[in-house]
Amino acid sequence: MEPITLALSKGRIFDDTLPLLSEAGISVPESPEDSRKLILPTSDPGLRLIIVRASDVPTYVQYGAADLGIAGKDVLHEYAEDQPGRLYQPIDLDIARCRLCVAVRRGFDYEAAVHQGARLRVATKYPRAAREHFADKGVYVDIIKLYGSMELAPLVGLADCIVDLVSTGNTLRANDLVAVEDIMPISSRLIVNQAALKTRRERLQPIIDAFARATLG
Repeated sequence: MEPITLALSKGRIFDDTLPLLSEAGISVPESPEDSRKLILPTSDPGLRLIIVRASDVPTYVQYGAADLGIAGKDVLHEYAEDQPGRLYQPIDLDIARCRLCVAVRRGFDYEAAVHQGARLRVATKYPRAAREHFADKGVYVDIIKLYGSMELAPLVGLADCIVDLVSTGNTLRANDLVAVEDIMPISSRLIVNQAALKTRRERLQPIIDAFARATLG
């Protein structure tokens, strides 16, 4: 029988998911940091993990390549712009917590720059969240889509500000940037393929319930 597949990304989400799996009596003998494998077995022969890029987790789940996945609210918010209502999100796991913020170089007068009818250049990999945030202020934005080294953009004049995830703020401080506004708190959620939930519910529901218990506990 084909095992249930859980899609995860490397880093904080993977690390923070391990204790939840442990609470459910499931261990993962290999780490994606130490292995080149993209499919990892677990101590439960009925569950395997696939390791994918964070922004790809919703795609793998929606199209059924994974039955379940864990993705940040930031990723899900952007994904929902193109695929509204396509993913079932039963549980906020309250892991990998951070916040989505606006940040500028130190000394930049953000308050003066943000006024009704103003126009800003915003570097981000979260265009939907950035557009919505500044639209609420009546500020027009030119979105500059970047995938990494976001902090560099204001320092070299590519953008007036960035919209990015902030956890400790150490990377901002190291690059002489400051967070000036919070957009939304971020945590990671369990997502489920809706077709799988109908056809494999008796196998999926115990896993969903185990995550729910681990989160409450």
